[in-house]
Amino acid sequence: MMYQRRILALALAASLGGVVHAQDVPATTDNKTDKAQQLEAVSVIGQGETRQVQRITPQDQQVLPPGTSPQKVLNRLPGVSVQSNDAFGANEESQTITLRGFNATRIGYTMDGLPLGDNAYGNYNGLNISRALISENLTSVELAEGIGSLGTPSTSNLGGSIQYFSSDPAKTFGGKVAQTFGSDNNRRTYARIDTGDYHGFSMYLSGVHAGADMWAQPNSPTSTQQFNGKAVYEFGEGNRITAFADTSRTSQADYAYLSKSGMQRGLGWDWNLYAPDWKRALAAAYCAPAYTKSGVKDARCGFSGGVDNIDDAYYQSRALRSDDLYYIAGDFAVADGVTLHTQVYHHEDAGQGHWWSPGQKSNPGTPEELPISIRSTNYSINRNGAIASLTYEIGGHRLEGGVWYEKNNHHVERNFYYIDGPISDNHYLTDPDRRLFAQDYVITTKQAYLQDSFKLFNDKLSIDVGVKSPHTSMTAREQPGVESPYANGRIDAGKALLPQIGAAYQLAPGQELFLSYAKNIAAFQGGGAGGPLSVSQAAFDGTKGALKPEQSRTWDGGFRSTGRYYEASVAVYDVRFDNRLLSLNPCPSIEVGTRPECNTAFVNVGSVKSRGAEFTFIWKPIRGLEWYNSASFNHSTYEDNYVANGQVVPVKGKTTVDTPKRMFASELSWRNGPWFASLRGKFTGKRYYTYTNDQSVAGATTFDFGAGYDFGPTIGLKDLSLALNVTNLTDKRYASNLTAFAGTDPAGRALAFHASAPRESFVTLSADF
Repeated sequence: MMYQRRILALALAASLGGVVHAQDVPATTDNKTDKAQQLEAVSVIGQGETRQVQRITPQDQQVLPPGTSPQKVLNRLPGVSVQSNDAFGANEESQTITLRGFNATRIGYTMDGLPLGDNAYGNYNGLNISRALISENLTSVELAEGIGSLGTPSTSNLGGSIQYFSSDPAKTFGGKVAQTFGSDNNRRTYARIDTGDYHGFSMYLSGVHAGADMWAQPNSPTSTQQFNGKAVYEFGEGNRITAFADTSRTSQADYAYLSKSGMQRGLGWDWNLYAPDWKRALAAAYCAPAYTKSGVKDARCGFSGGVDNIDDAYYQSRALRSDDLYYIAGDFAVADGVTLHTQVYHHEDAGQGHWWSPGQKSNPGTPEELPISIRSTNYSINRNGAIASLTYEIGGHRLEGGVWYEKNNHHVERNFYYIDGPISDNHYLTDPDRRLFAQDYVITTKQAYLQDSFKLFNDKLSIDVGVKSPHTSMTAREQPGVESPYANGRIDAGKALLPQIGAAYQLAPGQELFLSYAKNIAAFQGGGAGGPLSVSQAAFDGTKGALKPEQSRTWDGGFRSTGRYYEASVAVYDVRFDNRLLSLNPCPSIEVGTRPECNTAFVNVGSVKSRGAEFTFIWKPIRGLEWYNSASFNHSTYEDNYVANGQVVPVKGKTTVDTPKRMFASELSWRNGPWFASLRGKFTGKRYYTYTNDQSVAGATTFDFGAGYDFGPTIGLKDLSLALNVTNLTDKRYASNLTAFAGTDPAGRALAFHASAPRESFVTLSADF
């Protein structure tokens, strides 16, 4: 691993050295070659922005197999760590992203300006980008690593924002069909047809049908069926109406969690579920506390193969999601220098997460009693929203103001379903035998912003200055007839004015400095993701008056340089994250439940400071060859201790969990005539999973490879191509995403991570007509 890390570090050092000599490359007299070697009009490193911004284009996805989550593509960017336990980065239970020390639920996400929520696995206010957009229909991604634009419709963008954009319909009639075959019975079919332009109207329809098995026993199936449609009507001068529709049906088999203790006991990276060994699952479930009396375990209890507790494995696990997403947007030139943007959207979601729970009895007290039942967390979302903004250009100023409104009706419940033996749970379960809780939420979001952009000193200095005012109210109502009712109540998060200011100064053509500052707050999480109302009534009543929304203050600055054959950027940042929320009980165990404040609840536990630097260098020495490099250095620490179970947890000065201090990425891409190939490497440093830093997972270096051949027009087709993709090329096994965090874990017993996927290979045949 040290050898691989050194290779990436040397690659980065060599490439940064190339900045000095990039202008020494002889200029060509071929105008076509000159044009090909010039940077694209849209800068990958965010040239012209007053904030740190990086971009991804479809070409950057070629190293990864079709169907890879657009989120995984971001992993090469500085400051970003994307983890998952599948080759596509699409398994949502294991999919994580951290950005400058902020985790996934503290980042903002949009698609074509439509809010996607906070990316929580327990959906309550949105959906993952993989379920909103088929990867082949992605045209670009914009990552603001720290400060998102003022108009971003998000209540979670404390640490930056990710904006995904879907492709427009083609102007000429045609279509595409692609078939992928790969490891572990992967099968994926993609099809799209474009109408072409008819008097300003164009449209495409596209769909995916995909399936695969787990890469470890019991090889349970995962499946996806998804549809995207988009229509555009352009008329007059600068007027455009866009409509988009998405339907997604996914069923994902989820992998077992791992612990350091389990690895030491020999379970190994391929340890997974008990299925189809029902007898082994039953024997382990009989060891649960429900079958232990006076310290004596049930005679039927039995562990085997390195297992020593009921949580090391379970029989099966699955996540089901059903989404329908629609929007209509309009862009209108209403007068000279005045443009109006409007958008309305609707999203419905139904989801279930299944876990075959050991020790939770089926048919208790009957001859059919079994020590396992299926626990299901059920989610539903029904949200409607509207966005509007007006831009007015006058006297060198670009004034922009906008509003966003969303009403979200969300429901979450947890049920148990009795079984009489192994069954298929690859479908939505109904008619539960037990219901633990069932909450209805109404979440209302209102946000307004105002910004002025202007230039000074002969347009060398660009200034953006503005404010926004976000307000979110969340009301929960518990349904009657449940075993463990959660709270009824309301909690609000809002600020009258949150400032943002940025500046960029052009030192010379292609050379600029930038500096920006912003404050932000996050709404409280709710429902499926947990949050302050997902506790008992007594716990909520004891803390609601003292709770404050999480907030951040960010300074962000740096230098960008572009030349004939390169792009380069250096960014530094200083972030303070206040009012961090944790779920804990501050009282000694003897006082639990004796006072309202002595119930497990969400409480503010202090601040985090983050400082760091990010480097990007892209070298294009000759036509068809590109070398991309990035490096990140981060120092994020907790600023305050907190109290749990009556004891001080000494975390002050400790590194924040799931935050690598160092990351390096390097990618070499080559295209020559019909041939193309890419090799990407990424080193991610050590990450802690305990707040006291007594436990961590080791850093790892991974490689992905993609190559192909373009046959061009043939057999009546516009184009035919064949591609090979290999993920985790060196078959490096490591702890991928971190699944749970704790104050301390001295024995390594916490089920804290998933295993990485092994090396997997995929072949894709694509035909354009």
